[in-house]
Amino acid sequence: MQAERDASWQRLTAYAYLSAPERLEHIAIMRVFCGTLLADLAVPDVLDKLAGSAGPAARWDADTLSARLNQLVKWGNLLPSTHTVKASSISEYQRARSRYQLSKLGERIQRDADEVLAGADAAREVSSELLALVERGLRELGELVAQPGGAEPQEALERVSTIFVQFTEFADSIRDFYAYLGQVLARYDLDSAEYQGFKELLLDYVEAITEDVSFRAPRIASILNTLWPQLPSLLSLLDSHSRGLSGGPLGADGQLATRVQRSRGRELADWEGLRGWFADTEGRGSQVDQLRDATMRALQSLLANAKRMLRSASGEMSRRKDLLRLAQWLDEATPEDAHDIAVAAFGLYSARHVGIPPVTDTAVPAYTSWWTGPVVEVPVSLRERGSRAQRGRASVVEDHSDQKRRLQGTARAEAEARRAAADELRSGSGRFTQIRLTSPALSLLLELLATALGNAQLRRTAGRDPEHSPGFTVEAACSEEVELGIRLTVRRVEGAATVLHSTDGDLTLDDLEITLVGIGEQVPAEETRVSAS
Repeated sequence: MQAERDASWQRLTAYAYLSAPERLEHIAIMRVFCGTLLADLAVPDVLDKLAGSAGPAARWDADTLSARLNQLVKWGNLLPSTHTVKASSISEYQRARSRYQLSKLGERIQRDADEVLAGADAAREVSSELLALVERGLRELGELVAQPGGAEPQEALERVSTIFVQFTEFADSIRDFYAYLGQVLARYDLDSAEYQGFKELLLDYVEAITEDVSFRAPRIASILNTLWPQLPSLLSLLDSHSRGLSGGPLGADGQLATRVQRSRGRELADWEGLRGWFADTEGRGSQVDQLRDATMRALQSLLANAKRMLRSASGEMSRRKDLLRLAQWLDEATPEDAHDIAVAAFGLYSARHVGIPPVTDTAVPAYTSWWTGPVVEVPVSLRERGSRAQRGRASVVEDHSDQKRRLQGTARAEAEARRAAADELRSGSGRFTQIRLTSPALSLLLELLATALGNAQLRRTAGRDPEHSPGFTVEAACSEEVELGIRLTVRRVEGAATVLHSTDGDLTLDDLEITLVGIGEQVPAEETRVSAS
């Protein structure tokens, strides 16, 4: 297990030259070696081939190139040549002693890298016609296997190889095209022309691909189900006819001494992958189902872009192009101008220009960390726009005239009711035991009584009878209502009982006598004293 992990790590190390700082130089060297077949090159040979190329590698000396070649050997992309050097002189031997050849892993990685660099951003066409050829080839292969005497080995081998070459090309083109489609779907800055092209691409091209695959997938799956029982005997027939590199010598453990990657279609796993592309064999869905789901997501993204373009008329659109232009300005500007551009674009002024007072009753010690300290509420206008100014039109002042008139009317009615109650109390002064007060008059009288008792001063008096305890008398117990012009005086008289009759009931005041007069009037006490009932 450890050996397998080490081998995997070594193979992944071969990709290191693509991310190294000198990656363009390493790629130029690898392209020189990939342009040869089973050839070993010395440093002078590589220098000669690089001299005609553009780039910094064309100006290298032998020492720099030797360092780059040795580094590629450490990563596993190149191998030191083991060929015998025949030299007629010492100078020729020194020229040819360090020779290098391309490793299998290095050649494959460089080939994939060149393919990515050549067409990474291009939309690859889907070879949908290959699907019809795959269906025809499988049907003809099924007829060969079902005929009396079985299939002829060479013809069956040619059919299998052709089927898998066509299917591999078709599947790769599908994956590349939908990868490009996903890259387009991730963009939210499509303008009208790009959106129109995307719509035609999706509605016409993708729909044609999906319909073709949906039409042929069940037929291919049916042919594979019919052919499946004969597959073991067919693969045995092909192995007996042509084993290829798998017929090499075996090691001590009974396995091949050399690891062999067989041609597509010669292993049962290849057929299982082909069958799983068109039919759900493991309960995880087929590639055809995934194709339909990807097409549905693409349609949803198309609708999302359409909604975005409709909203763009109101200003709600992507600012990607504007941000890219701003980034270009910042990249090309001097440091001083870059600061000015950033301030103008984002409004990021110095912190001293933003001051928000904290809550007045909150005392924060100087050693309190900003991380754990109290938060200051930032106004929305300042947080979102960097300005304290209020936006929009000033709101119209609400008209409260009707409410004011209602309140004034209510206040006048209450004042009239209090004046009427005061007149009633003045008219009934001295004969409260003989009349029945209205509810407003009694409320006003009780209000004056409560104020008078609140203003009263209690004075302790010595009792005349030694057997009885001393009592209390009320002094300065009076209240007045200047606006109504009435004054109420209260006196404490032992044994007295003042009864007030009203529509709300009778009120008895024990040991109290009340006198009510108008302000400025002097009425004898015997005329204003309320009789006890």
